Amino acid sequence: MLTMFINAFKVKDIRKKLFFTFLCLIVIRVGCMIQCPGVTKAAADYMKGLGSDLGFISALTGGSLEQLSIFALNVSPYITSSIIMQLLTIAIPSLAELQKDGETGRKKIAEYSRYLTVVLALIEGTAIAIGFSRQPGYLVDSKFTTIAIIVLAFTAGSAFLMWLGENITERGVGNGISIILLINIVSGLPRSFVQIFQQFVSDKKSEPVKMIIAIIIIVAIILITLVLVVLLQDAERKIAVQYSKKMQGRRLVGGNSSFIPLKVNTAGVIPVIFAVSIFQFPAIISSFFGVRGNASGTVWEKILFACNTGNWFNFDSLKRFAFTIGAVLYVAMILFFAYFYTSVTFNPIEVSNNMKKDGGFIPGIRPGKPTTDYLVKVLNYIVLIGAIGLSIVALIPIICGGAFKISLGFGGTSLIIVVGVILETMKQIESQLLVRHYKGFLND
Repeated sequence: MLTMFINAFKVKDIRKKLFFTFLCLIVIRVGCMIQCPGVTKAAADYMKGLGSDLGFISALTGGSLEQLSIFALNVSPYITSSIIMQLLTIAIPSLAELQKDGETGRKKIAEYSRYLTVVLALIEGTAIAIGFSRQPGYLVDSKFTTIAIIVLAFTAGSAFLMWLGENITERGVGNGISIILLINIVSGLPRSFVQIFQQFVSDKKSEPVKMIIAIIIIVAIILITLVLVVLLQDAERKIAVQYSKKMQGRRLVGGNSSFIPLKVNTAGVIPVIFAVSIFQFPAIISSFFGVRGNASGTVWEKILFACNTGNWFNFDSLKRFAFTIGAVLYVAMILFFAYFYTSVTFNPIEVSNNMKKDGGFIPGIRPGKPTTDYLVKVLNYIVLIGAIGLSIVALIPIICGGAFKISLGFGGTSLIIVVGVILETMKQIESQLLVRHYKGFLND
């Protein structure tokens, strides 16, 4: 890995891309620290006090939502719009045709995603601004102009990050939006490590045995989570495909063998993002109106309490233990979205038909419907394994937070994103180095 980066800096074009990406990341982090005009420090302090109510959403925004900066919404609206557009390509035939039109169709869908991003940012920004306007002291004043400025600032910040991400994809190292998510998550790691150190190490100076045990447990949790994430990201099922020989003119071609790589974690982190968003959305919106979860409050407050992942494995009382049922619903939602998203992105019928057209077949399986049924069976099996693994990785920080009071800001879901983006970026840099090497070879 180190050798690859050294070689990358030796190539002028790649070096420019790396520096451009680095400068963009600096701009992002600076923007995340600039507070939105019209919002008071009291509102930012209130957001920081929400803690576990924000959870994974805070990690995705790099803490900018807690600080209520101009980048408070970050790339969340863009991610949501991209997912919505992917789902709409299945429901709307005209969008499905656009997707099949190659580069022109993809550009058109990307354009629709940008418009939808702005709309979602406007809606989210308006909800935040109006919610804070109802709380005294959170805004400079409750005038229409102040609320409009806040909404425009949030929307413009999200649109700017979307534009910056696309520029990183085109002029930088690629994976622009993913790179932004990576830097957002990584920026919160130092604070998480400091909090853990203060909670379990520095506060136990008088108890060396407990301090050593705490360090061992924390290191073990981190290593186990990291190993599970790497295994989950790299694991795949290879289905062998044999191509029959056929005559083309006077030549006999074909007869080679290949395979279909099916990733165990076919849906990536999308199922977790969907599940977390559904659980945290009511709590976040309600918090803007001053409503918090309470185990002994109204029905809505009890629902908000149950949606808070920090309460799921809290064994302080039997009453709180009863809310651990939220974890069961959480896992069920991850399983559902894993199967749903996989069915959207992978079409066994299309794969089977393409294999049949090219003269390919799976050894021991007849072409056509038997091949489709076989692919569906294998896919259902590996998606179940991947969803269970994803659930385990996602639950580790929640269990630690509830049962052991360990706040892991770098939870399993965040690690999946970090590891996936790093591996994908490394592959892209390696491919660019390889192309450069072959060009030099041919020129010589």
